[in-house]
Amino acid sequence: IQANKRKSVVLFLGMALCLLALGFIIGTAIEPETGGMLGLISTSVLWIILSLVSYFSGDSILLASSHAQEVSRDVHPQLFNVVEEMKIAANLPTLPRIYIIDEEAPNAFATGRSPEKSSVAVTAGLLSKLNRDELQGVIAHEISHIVNRDVLYMTCAGVLLGSITLISQVFFRGTLRVSNTSRRNHIRYRVRGRGSAIGSGQGQAILVLVAILFAVLAPILAKIFYFALSRKREYLADASGVRLTRYPEGLASALEKIAGSDVKLASANKITAPMYIADPFQDGARAFANLTSTHPPIEERIRILRYMNQGVNYSNYQKAFSKTTGRQASIIPPSGLSDKAPIEIRTSLSPALPVKGKKEETRELGDLMRTVNRYVFLTCVCGLRLKIPPDFQKPSVICPRCFQKLDIPSTKKETSQVL
Repeated sequence: IQANKRKSVVLFLGMALCLLALGFIIGTAIEPETGGMLGLISTSVLWIILSLVSYFSGDSILLASSHAQEVSRDVHPQLFNVVEEMKIAANLPTLPRIYIIDEEAPNAFATGRSPEKSSVAVTAGLLSKLNRDELQGVIAHEISHIVNRDVLYMTCAGVLLGSITLISQVFFRGTLRVSNTSRRNHIRYRVRGRGSAIGSGQGQAILVLVAILFAVLAPILAKIFYFALSRKREYLADASGVRLTRYPEGLASALEKIAGSDVKLASANKITAPMYIADPFQDGARAFANLTSTHPPIEERIRILRYMNQGVNYSNYQKAFSKTTGRQASIIPPSGLSDKAPIEIRTSLSPALPVKGKKEETRELGDLMRTVNRYVFLTCVCGLRLKIPPDFQKPSVICPRCFQKLDIPSTKKETSQVL
C-alpha cells in the first residue's frame, strides 16, 4: 500500500507537470512575451480545481457517466452477501456502496477516494452469467483495488488525462485561426514592402510548430503513464483478490466468461475504461498487440491464475507470472514477496450452474434490469407474471389473461416483498 501511494504521487505529479508544460508552451506560442506565464497560471488553476473535483466528486462523476444505479439488498441479495464477505476478508472499515449498471456486457469496477468512501459497480450482464465463486473472484479483485489505494489515483489521473486531451484539441482548433491570421499579416507586409517584419512572424511560426508537437506528444505521454500503471495494477489486484478468496479458478473462470462475451459496454468511455476489470473496448487477443490497451491481455491473466497450484500468496503469483509470460518484471512489491506464509487453495463452494438457453438467459437478464430500474413484479393467481414500470400511476392493474384486478404495492416495504 505504501509503495502504491508513493508511485501514485510521483505519476500524478508527472501528469500534472505535463498539463502545466502544455499550458506554458501553448501560451508562449500564442503570445511570446506574456502568454507563457498566463498559460502556466491558467493551467495551474485548472489543475487545482480539477484535483479538488476529482478528490471530492470524482467517484460520483464516474458512476453517473457509467449510468450506475445504487441498489438495496432486496435487488440482489447474493451480490450484497459476497461484497460483505470480501469486506470482512480485506478488513475494510466500511461496506462499499453497491451499484448495478443496466447493461448486458459483463464487467465491473470500483471507485472512491478512500476505503471509507468507496463503491463497487457491476453490470447486470455480469450477475446473470457468473456463479457465486466467479462473482466472489470479481468482487475480491475490485475490493483489492480499494485496499491497494488504486481507485483514488485512477479517478484523479483519469480527470487529468481528459483535461490534457481537451486542451490539446482546443489548441489544434485554435491553431487554424492563428494560421489564417498569420497568412493575412504576411500578405499585408509584402504589399507594404515591409519584408524585414517577416522575421518575427517566422519566429512565431516556429513556436507554434513546437506547441503543436508538444500538444501531440503530451496526451500520448500521459496515456502511456496512465495505461502502464493501470496494467500493472490489474496484475496486483488479481494477486490480491485470489489471496482473499483462496480460489484462483473463480477469478480465472469469470475473466474467461467476460472475454467470451461479444456484447459491447455502451456506457464505457476512454476515461472510465481503465477502471473496469477487463478492457471494455477490446478482447484478449487484440490486447496482445495493442500497446495502448488499458489492461494486460486477459488470456495472459487467466493463464497466470491457473498456474497458481502451489498456493495463493504473493510470491506464488510472482512465480506464476514469470513462468507463464517469460518476463522477470517485478509485479509484486518487495514487501509482498517477503511474506512466505503458505495460503492453501480451497475447493469450489458453488454447484455447477444449469445450462440455460438463450431465451431463458435473456429473460432473466431483462428481469434483473427491470428490478434495478424499480419495476414491480406481480404474479396473478392464473400464473401470469406482470411487470409494472415505476412511472405507472394507477393503484391497480387488470390481468390480461384472467381479468383479475391486482393492487399495486404503494410502499417500499410492500414493493420489496413483491420483488
